[in-house]
Amino acid sequence: MSDATGAIVLGACAVWALIVAGARGGRPEGLLLAVLAVGAGYASGRISGALLPVAAPFVGALAGVGLAAAAPHTTPVPEFGWPLGQTGATAALLAISAGAACCAAWSANAPALRFALRLLAAGIAAAALLLGSTAGFAACTVILLCSLAAARMHRRGLGLTGLALATAVVTGVPWALAANVLPDGLSDSLEAQLGPEQVPLWQDALRLVRDDPALGVGPGRFEELSPTVAQSLFPDTDGKPHSAPLQQAAEQGVVGVVLLAAVFCWLLYTLWRTPRPTPVALSAGAALAALAAIASVGNALSFTAVTAGAGLLAGIATSRPLAVEGTQGAAAAEGSLPEGPVPKGPAP
Repeated sequence: MSDATGAIVLGACAVWALIVAGARGGRPEGLLLAVLAVGAGYASGRISGALLPVAAPFVGALAGVGLAAAAPHTTPVPEFGWPLGQTGATAALLAISAGAACCAAWSANAPALRFALRLLAAGIAAAALLLGSTAGFAACTVILLCSLAAARMHRRGLGLTGLALATAVVTGVPWALAANVLPDGLSDSLEAQLGPEQVPLWQDALRLVRDDPALGVGPGRFEELSPTVAQSLFPDTDGKPHSAPLQQAAEQGVVGVVLLAAVFCWLLYTLWRTPRPTPVALSAGAALAALAAIASVGNALSFTAVTAGAGLLAGIATSRPLAVEGTQGAAAAEGSLPEGPVPKGPAP
């Protein structure tokens, strides 16, 4: 059921981007690539997680750190120009890597191996500092703490609901700043930390939403219609508002934002339904929530490595390890377990 829901949601995202592009013009290729990356990553995660429940997230964590450290395309804009500086995509990759390391730790049976994998997650947080990503360090630390706390949480639905609410609050901050509805003191403090051009970009996006809330201006057309981008003091700007929800709203209207939120809700739903242990589900959920928070004030979702990594992590955390199914099948054959399919519902 969750896989079918995901196919419908991702398909709707692709179809809506094509509809808006046909009506308003623009370039939907970026969003289509992101949808493809999430779907391909999710399928790869389901397969690799079923075959290698510990090794797959371990290798994924190392690959994410390697990409964050070595890939120059993750830092396309000047550090002084944006709230996350050069570390927007880097922070997202590190957050996904920390979540994968925590999932690997909870999937391991040997205490020594589990401890070593948790050390890897802590090492990823330290690597974030070495890479100059304060946001990445904060995200990795929160993910590790949430993963450790998950051992005491027996109802994953409560934890996933809390992560969803926290994400909604963080995502609402750019909208509140753009609409100038926050108290003056708090607004001034946040604007000072975000940089001189960030809030004007968000205000441009909100203005475009108000001008055409139904369809938006068309995929990839924010750069053409934003006065702040046209007057930017930074020639290397990438022409994006650096907020995934606001960019989606400006370019694809309210329906685009709803579809973006639906993708995130679908990922949390799959984690709620996964047969994997609750700590695995909550560790992956914390990483995806951190990614959503980073994307709400940055352009992390513009990078294929990030969207594919998010799908891969979700796929691994929702896979059904074949070794576990084989053990349960053998036990059923011996009479210690009832025959029939293994329940797919959430852990009690």
